Formats: sequence, C-alpha cells, structure tokens
Amino acid sequence: MIDRSPARPSFIVARGDISHAAPGEDALRGAVVAIGNFEGVHRGHRAVIDVALARARALGRKAVVLTFEPHPRAIFKPDEPVFRLSDEAAKLRLLAQTGLDGAIVLRFDAALASLPAEDFVRQILIERFAVAAVVVGFDFHFGRGRGGSPEFLTAAGRRHGFTVDIVPPFSDGGRRISSGAVRTALAAGEVEEAAGLLGYPWFLSGEVVHGDKRGRTLGFPTANLRVDPACGLKHGIYAVRVGVPEKAGAERHDGVASFGRRPMFDTGGVLLEVFLFDFQGDLYGRTLDVAFIHWIRPELLFDTTEDLVRRMDEDSRLARVALARAPGAFPPIGRVDS
Repeated sequence: MIDRSPARPSFIVARGDISHAAPGEDALRGAVVAIGNFEGVHRGHRAVIDVALARARALGRKAVVLTFEPHPRAIFKPDEPVFRLSDEAAKLRLLAQTGLDGAIVLRFDAALASLPAEDFVRQILIERFAVAAVVVGFDFHFGRGRGGSPEFLTAAGRRHGFTVDIVPPFSDGGRRISSGAVRTALAAGEVEEAAGLLGYPWFLSGEVVHGDKRGRTLGFPTANLRVDPACGLKHGIYAVRVGVPEKAGAERHDGVASFGRRPMFDTGGVLLEVFLFDFQGDLYGRTLDVAFIHWIRPELLFDTTEDLVRRMDEDSRLARVALARAPGAFPPIGRVDS
C-alpha cells in the first residue's frame, strides 16, 4: 500500500540558539507562536496548536511552534535517561502534519536555562521573532528558575503589545491527556490506550541493521532496528504497521514485532525485530517507521525452537486479526526536509 501524504511543502524548520539565528528564521517572524516542548505531539498539544491556528487565521499571520531541543530534562538531570515519546525528527514530522507553517527549534542549553523570563520575552519573542500572538498550555513555565508562568506571559503581552491565549487542561472522559500518561501506558504495553491519548498509534523510527539472521532459519526473516536505550516500552510481542519512507510517500506493510532481549537468544542488548507479512526485498540501511497497534504477549522462554516457531505462527495470526480491525491506523507523519 502506498500512502501519498508528504509533509506540507511550505513547512519551515529554523534551528538556532539564544545567540545565533538560523536559516529560515526571517520567514517565521511576525507569526502566532505556540510555545512548548510538544513531547509526543499528543491530543493536549494539538489543542494548543489548534488555538494557534485559529488565532493566526483571525490575524492573517503564519502559525508556528517554538520548541526546544534537546529535552530540558537532559540538561537538568543528565544522569537520568529520558524516555522520549518522539525524538526531534519524529516531533517535527508530526508537527508538519498539523497545518502549521513551521517550527522554531531553539537549542536548550545552560545559556537558555539561565535566561530570566523577562529577557526571554524581550530577546526571543519580541526582538528576534516579533510575535503577533503567543499560545501556551495552562502549565507552561519558562525562564530561569521557571520564573515565567502563563500569568507572567499574559502580563508581558499586555506591556509589549501581543496577545496571549492560555489553553486549559485537555481531558477525555475524565482522563487527563499528558506525556506522562502516555509513557505510563507504553510502559504497561497498553499501546491502544497510548494511541487514545496521543490521537495516533505510537511509533519508533530506526535504521535496519544486520543481525544474527537467526530469524531466516526459523522461517521469520526480520528487520532489526536498534532503539534508544531509554525507550520505556514494555518488552513483548506486538502487532505493528510499518512505513518505509520514500520521497513520494510511504510504503506500508503489516507485521509482527518483538521488542526486548529475546530470552531464547539473549545477546544482552534491547532490539526491535520486525517481521513484515508478505514482503520480499532488502531493507538493510533503510529507515522504518514502526507503529505499535496491539499488544499480543510478553516475552517468553520456550523449551525448544520448535515451540518458539509454533508460538510465532500464532503471534502472526493474532497480529493479522488485530491489524484487520484497524485498517487505517498509522501516525500522521510525513517528510520534513530541513
């Protein structure tokens, strides 16, 4: 199946830090700016973005996000690995499908962390980007010591002549939508719960690397992907839908995946192994987008390889059933040329 849904060609990505501008910044001056980390670009983030899009239409301006990389926790707590719902590339690909005109990616470092909130408003929002309006979530804080609150930003907007929209908490059926809630769901293997919070199936992207090729001998040739060691997804077997990005779109295939240490053949590292149904071809060196649609079972240790193969046959059957129930399930991601 070929999906022809590349990112909007007008989506601009401008990367810089607090003292160095980046190519493309001038095209994003004077925009309505939604500010935040946008970790996972979940439904709560989409609510913030939707307000920015509406405000931009009303003002006849572009709508962009201002976000930060690396994740601030990597600076404040460098010894604590961060389970990222979306790395920078994935975040931008998700943002590019929301209708935004672009993204400003500011490097989060010690200099930015120590910048007082009032200086952030003056130097970044006004002098550098000449914002027409700002949109933030209800719990957004910024500046040294988190001195900038939504109320602080609203008062600053009055002084400097830009409007500020504060978006209230987003919930669905009484459950709060947050990045932490998504991480909790994924840690339990509840990928369908995570998809309900995100608004799309959670996915990983990675390059296909050479493995021990043991899957071929078992009748299940797999594409092996190394993943971030901080990934907090529960180890187990999943029904997946896989995208093979191309210039004109993404070729998609259904499959079954094992994420974990492979107790039958443990080599010490965590690996994502994906078996694509009805696929013939060479994927080495190519990047795959693996969307997790349904949890099948935890990792198990079998007495014999024959027992393992029988269980893999059953896993494949269950995966096909689950994927048939979700024929269009895939994250809204395209290409971002930046």
